[in-house]
Amino acid sequence: MTLFTPEDLLRYLYKESSTELTVAIEAALKEDWMLREKLEVLRSSADGLNTVTVAPRMEVILRVMNYARKTAVQESVPHH
Repeated sequence: MTLFTPEDLLRYLYKESSTELTVAIEAALKEDWMLREKLEVLRSSADGLNTVTVAPRMEVILRVMNYARKTAVQESVPHH
């Protein structure tokens, strides 16, 4: 049984492994259920890495809301 590092498996997932490594991993996957499980865990984790979520921090949202609230109050006060 050949031991593969997580880096080897990631290279395999992203199709960046050498031909020899690819052949060795594919042969091992046919025989080793634990390796298949490890690969599946990495695959599901890697799927999350391919998704970009963009959202402002709550601190930024609160600052904008406070600024808007202050601006609204200042505009509603009559100027002399």
